Amino acid sequence: MPHLVRRLTTLLAVPVVLLGLVSTSAATAAPTTSFPTRIELPDGFQPEGIAIARGTAYFGSRADGDIYAADLRTGRGKVISQGPGTGSLGMKVDRFGRLFVAGAAGGNGRVIDTRTGKVLASYTFTTTTPTFINDVILGKDAAYFTDSQQPVFYKVSLHRLNAKPQTIPLSGDYQHLPGNNANGISLTPDGRGLIIVQSSTGFLLRVDPRTGVARRIDIGDALMTNGDGLLLIGRTLYVVQNRSNQISVITLNKSGTKGTVVDQLTSPDFDVPTTVAAFGNRLYLPNARFSTPPTPTTPYWVTAVSRSRVR
Repeated sequence: MPHLVRRLTTLLAVPVVLLGLVSTSAATAAPTTSFPTRIELPDGFQPEGIAIARGTAYFGSRADGDIYAADLRTGRGKVISQGPGTGSLGMKVDRFGRLFVAGAAGGNGRVIDTRTGKVLASYTFTTTTPTFINDVILGKDAAYFTDSQQPVFYKVSLHRLNAKPQTIPLSGDYQHLPGNNANGISLTPDGRGLIIVQSSTGFLLRVDPRTGVARRIDIGDALMTNGDGLLLIGRTLYVVQNRSNQISVITLNKSGTKGTVVDQLTSPDFDVPTTVAAFGNRLYLPNARFSTPPTPTTPYWVTAVSRSRVR
C-alpha cells in the first residue's frame, strides 16, 4: 500500500468537531493559526507525555516527574507540580481538570489537580521489577495504564480515586518480548475496547478491558515500528512512531478490529516525538530527543503540525 509522506509547512484553519469518546487531550477549540507552531520547554526538562485542556498543554518530565503547563496561545509556561524524583510519562486530563500521570520505572501513577498542582491520589501498581508505567487513557468509568515491562495493564476507578487499582493480565495475541512492549493506549471508536501499540513488534492490539484478551488489529502488512503515543479522534487513530520521526494516520472500523493506513505526517522540526494531543486543527508533540545525551542545558521543544485531512 503506498504511503504518502507530507512535509508540513503550512497550517490549515479548519474548525474541528471532536466526538465524545475522545479524551480531553483532544479538546475542541477555535482555529489556531495565530498560535506558535513551536513551544520551548525548560532546558534539561526531558519531556515525554502531553495532555491538553482549555488551551493549556501539560507536559511530564521523564527526568524527575515535574509537570509543566504552557499556554498554547503564547507558548509561556511554568512548573505547576513538583515530581516525585521518578519520571512522568503518558498523561490525560479529564473535564474536572484532573491530570492522570503514568509513573515510568517508579511502577506508579498519580492524579494531579491542574488548578493547584496538588496530588489528589497516588497508586503503586507494582513493586516487581522491571516495570515501566508508560501511558494512560480515560474510559467512561476507569483509567487504564500500560506497563511496557510486564504483561499486564492496570485499571483505576474514575469515581473512587483512592480505590485499589486492578491488575489485568494480557493474553490472546499478546506475546511478551524483550524490550518495550505495551506502550501507547487509546479507546476503540465504539468505546468498548482498548487499543495498545506494542513497540517490540509494531503490532496494534485490540484489548478487552475486562479480560485482557488481545487480538491483533488488521492493518494489512503495515507495522507501527517505534510505536509510542496514540490519539483517537472519531475513527482516526494517530500513531506516533518516535525514532521514525513520523505519525501514521489510520482509519479504523467502529469496533477497532480493522484499519487502513491512509497517511503519514512528519515535520523537519521533529526530534524523536513521543506522544500527541490535539487542539483545534493541530497536533502537538513533545520532542524527547532520545538520540541526544541529556544535560541540564539541553534544549527541548514542542512541535505543532496540521492534522491530516483523511481521504
